[in-house]
Order: sequence, then structure tokens, then C-alpha cells
Amino acid sequence: MQLSLTNDDLDAQIFVNRSLRLDRIRFFGFDMDYTLACRLSTTFITLAYKSPQYEELAFKILRDRLIEFGYPQELSQFEYEPSFPVRGLWFDQQYGTLMKIDQFGNILMCLVGFKVLSSEQIGELYPNRFIKYEKDRIRVMSTLFDLPEIYLLACIIHYMHSNDAYIKELNGVKYQSLYISYKSVLQDVEEAMSWMHMGELKKQTMANIGKYIEQNPKLLVLLDKLRTDRTNVFLLTNSDYEYSDAVMKYLCNLPDKDGNVRHWTSYFDYIVVDAKKPVFFQEGTLMRAVDMSTGRYKMGQIAGPLERSKIYAGGSSATFTHLIGAQGKDVLYTGDHIFGDILKSKRQVGWKTFLVVPELLNEIYVWKKKNSLFERLNELDNELADKYKYGHLCTS
Repeated sequence: MQLSLTNDDLDAQIFVNRSLRLDRIRFFGFDMDYTLACRLSTTFITLAYKSPQYEELAFKILRDRLIEFGYPQELSQFEYEPSFPVRGLWFDQQYGTLMKIDQFGNILMCLVGFKVLSSEQIGELYPNRFIKYEKDRIRVMSTLFDLPEIYLLACIIHYMHSNDAYIKELNGVKYQSLYISYKSVLQDVEEAMSWMHMGELKKQTMANIGKYIEQNPKLLVLLDKLRTDRTNVFLLTNSDYEYSDAVMKYLCNLPDKDGNVRHWTSYFDYIVVDAKKPVFFQEGTLMRAVDMSTGRYKMGQIAGPLERSKIYAGGSSATFTHLIGAQGKDVLYTGDHIFGDILKSKRQVGWKTFLVVPELLNEIYVWKKKNSLFERLNELDNELADKYKYGHLCTS
């Protein structure tokens, strides 16, 4: 793909893979975590957690939780390194490897702990440097919340492999009378992840919210501009009411264009918390009203039209679109989760989708910085193709 970027502001880039008529969009929807609570681009909203502070917090919570599980106290020496983990890596529970895979299943890079395996070492584990996805074997690290987990897995395996007390085996390590498989390590880390996301991460974030979440008055301007006589804005998040309320109060506790500080719910027409995506885009759950004075869910399922600026919990995409009078192609939904936000909403209900990909910022920077090298590589590819085409290659 040839890119032609002339805008010096790399944050202000939006890419499309098919035509989109914004004049036909009647409902603009947003996720909250890593979307409305993310760094703000000059073209569109991506409201994100402050990075790497937020990932550092999550890593510390996970690391300390595993030490409570009985993992070595020495793990406390590891601090989060933001340059190491990237989204999209595969973790192989059989061999304890982290892999970067292309779209065909070819292994581009493979690590055990922090050690990068050579081509020959990869071939010993994976014939032809190829691996097929198996649900029970492979864990795909596809979300921004997975970054601390990736780094912690690498830290644990690096520690075990660099400590003579641990005897390395193909599928794990032996330590004294114990056998620790890589699969069990992943299970322990994921159990700690579940515990952390049940409350501890949110609790510590809310206790020091300014350290982990970035305010920007442009967010309020955008939300107001998107709401017109014919368009509506909604918030659809998996976060519970208490956390959503705390985050959105912090984000919106700024003067609007008229100098007034409004309640955050006034910036949205419809609000759904505790949505449980991707289940929301399938069978869903019961949709209930939230008592904003107590944070408790009210008894009974919502059957009538949704009230503007009120808060609801759960539900399904079918119920939600019916109650707000939307059709699939009327909706543009913005999220960061390629599976839970984007693929499911597009395939199940036909929503238009806008994916937040913060990693593109660095990719575009490298492309612009080394553009001459990419152009030369393209020229060489064309020369090679011409030689094949006209039979100029000789064999010996």
C-alpha cells in the first residue's frame, strides 16, 4: 500500500478501508476505556489512559498478586518496560513462547522470556516456522489491557530460565519437587488479571484519577458538535456504573464553550454501562435502569423508550437499537477492542465502526522518517518482478 501523508501532525490521521457517508450516520457511539479515556487526536476523539502510567499500575498490581499466590519475591525487582509489549502477540502455552505472527500463520519473531530465538531455534519448535491457531493452546493478546500481561509473562519465564534452581523442560520447568508448566503460569496470570479487573485496578485508578486519565476540553466540544437535530451520541461501555461515573465526571468536569460546568450525562443522549460486550452483540442480558443516587440497578427489564441522559445497564444490541429507533447502518461506533467492539458490532448488527489504533502513530512516524528506504525497497521489488516477467533470471 502506498501512503501519501503531508500533514505534519501525525495524530490527525484517519484511515478508511471502505467509503463512509457521515451524512447518513444518525447515532455516534463511543466505548469508554481506551476510547473516551484516551489521548485526544486533533481530528477525532480517542480519549485514552495516560501511558505508560496506567500500564505500570496494572503491571504492579498483577506482579504483586502473583507474589501473594506464592511466586518468588524476586519478581518484585521487575518494573514495567513500555517498549517491550505490543498488541497482537500470541502466547503458546505449550512452549511458553511469545510470537509475532503474520496473516498466514508464519512466525516472524519468537521469544522465550526476553530471549529472541534464532531461525534455527524456531524451526526446532515449529516446523517450517509456521503455527496454526488452536483455541486451547494459543492465547492471542489483542487488547491494550493485555500489555501488562504480556510483559509479566515474559518476566516470569525469563526469571525461571535464568535461575539455576529451575530446571528447564520442553513444556515448563522443575523447581525442587514442583513442576510448573507454561500453561499453569498463564492460568495464574489470567486469574490475577480477572481479580484485578473485578475491582483493584479501578479502585487504585479512582484514588489517583488525575495520574492515570487525561482531561481535554476538546472532548466536550466534539461531543456537543456531534449532537444535532438529526444525530445522537451514546456511550456504551463494559465498565460498571461507579467507575464510569467517576471517570466521566473527571473528564467532563471542565467548562464548556459557554463557560458552564455541566453534568457528564448531558453530553450524551443515551448511556449504557456494564454492557458485557461481546455478549451484548449476541443474546445480551436484561437491560435495567440505574438509580443514579445509589448506583443500584432497578428491578425489572426496560421495555419502553430510553430516556435521554438517563443511565442503563446491560441489554443487547437488538434491544438497544430498537429502543432508540436505530438501524445498523445508522450507527458509527468507536472502540479500541478489535473483537469485542469492532468485529462483533459489524458482523452481528451491521454497525459502522471506527477503530482506535494508537500504535499507528509510531508506524506512521517510522514510515515518514525512513520513507526513502521504503521507496528504494519498492523499486527493488519492481525490478525483481520485471526480471521474473521477462525471464532474465538465470539458474545454475
